[in-house]
Amino acid sequence: MPELPDIDLYVEKLDERIRGQILKDIRVSKPFLIRSFDPPLTTANGRRVVAIRRVGKRIVFGLEADYWLILHLMIAGRLRWHDAAASIGGRNTLAAFDFDNGCLTLTEAGSQKRASLYLVHGERALAAHDPGGLEPLECSFEEFCARMLEENRTLKRALTSPKTISGIGNAYSDEILHAARLSPIKLTSRLSEEEMRRLFAAVRNTLEHWRNLLREQSRDRFPEKVTAFRDDMAVHGKFGKACPSCGTRVARIRYKSSETNYCPGCQTGGRLLADRSLSRLLKDGWPDSL
Repeated sequence: MPELPDIDLYVEKLDERIRGQILKDIRVSKPFLIRSFDPPLTTANGRRVVAIRRVGKRIVFGLEADYWLILHLMIAGRLRWHDAAASIGGRNTLAAFDFDNGCLTLTEAGSQKRASLYLVHGERALAAHDPGGLEPLECSFEEFCARMLEENRTLKRALTSPKTISGIGNAYSDEILHAARLSPIKLTSRLSEEEMRRLFAAVRNTLEHWRNLLREQSRDRFPEKVTAFRDDMAVHGKFGKACPSCGTRVARIRYKSSETNYCPGCQTGGRLLADRSLSRLLKDGWPDSL
């Protein structure tokens, strides 16, 4: 799923291209994409784009007369910019947004179609789509600490909850926890002040590093490769490979369709955390340490 650094880059590149432009038409090839009916989606046609912003992991298009298009890419949704009109005939193309200076298409790979598009009227209706997570690059340490301690949960769950922290998902939470040298299953209530400060610094440094790196890689181009798996990541998607910090092989915790990657050497004092599928199979044969 695209997370804060990726969504921010999308927002910046869209702002450059379509703010001030007239949204001539929205063409939808897969009706399931539209999740609202009042006002009808056609109400957006012919209105000028006056703002582009990120709300959590959503991309929001502000239109004239206080109308708001809310796009959630979910896991596999991606955006493509075309300098001319583009077809929506492909199997994975869900919609196209037509402007005088080009066309924005929305694609979603895979069989599970989860991307969504809403049109709402008024700031109050827009606010209803905000999960309420704290903006990690705008908050103070005290605000971050208070939000993390509102509920006693694992660090992985706290970082990826959209109601707790805004814009962080599976990929960047793995990188943040590795940078902070903290176990993904450590409970928020058990963090010392020094560990909380380490975590806060890792959140800011990791997100800013990746946002700046993606900007540099994209430059004046529209983002083409938006992925949760990048070669320069330390642990996410690196199961079985050597940790760049200590050389220990990266381990994982699998649960349903998600996976947490971590370094036992850097984060858990050499302890292997129980994998919910493999450890149940091995039972007493599951190793406690490397």
